[in-house]
Amino acid sequence: MFSYSEQAATPLDGGEPQVGTSERRGGVELDRHDAVGARMRQFRKERGLTLRGLATHSGLSIGFLSQVERGISSIGLTALNSVATALDRSVAEFFNDAPAEEGGEEDRRAPASPLPSHFTLTRSSTAATEYISGQQTYRMLSARGPNLVLEPLLVHIAPGGRRENSYGHAGEEFAFVLEGELLYEVDGVEHRLHPGDSVHLRSTVPHSMFNDTDRVTTVVSVVTPRLF
Repeated sequence: MFSYSEQAATPLDGGEPQVGTSERRGGVELDRHDAVGARMRQFRKERGLTLRGLATHSGLSIGFLSQVERGISSIGLTALNSVATALDRSVAEFFNDAPAEEGGEEDRRAPASPLPSHFTLTRSSTAATEYISGQQTYRMLSARGPNLVLEPLLVHIAPGGRRENSYGHAGEEFAFVLEGELLYEVDGVEHRLHPGDSVHLRSTVPHSMFNDTDRVTTVVSVVTPRLF
């Protein structure tokens, strides 16, 4: 359902928060904004689906999908994953472009041997790919592994924005609050999480999260299945 970029999470020209990707290289963050809602409408029409048809296949409401397509509401990554599956697309295709290749000229001259498929190793110096959706910025915490199913993320949730409706999706979800507070609703019951608190649930149970404070909330989130 678910590192932080205040600039990226701030509405542009007085409108709704934009959605896009960014990368950190050498301590410099590069933002690339793109309208996910426009991509959603494009892919839906290419599939010949109505909003009702997309709602049926994704498990999300017609009203919510319509608001996302029109730029009125933002969509979290897990909800976007449900849409992507319904449209036979990858989540990455809804963003401006795929993450850039990592490594410099030396790496290209002498590529490293691939790691075994049962694990990945991500160094702190590795360029981190970030996906920005509404008030939330997701930093990918591990490289892709063909036989790995967990999606570990560092999520920064800016205050404000529109509160998403609760929904369920396949998989499991875990969230651990590092900083700030988080209002997490599970099956109609609200739980306020403070630093050190965590929640773990089957994602098929309707749930949502919202930052109703005036400061950024930072969360370590682990979800299944992988989103990218």
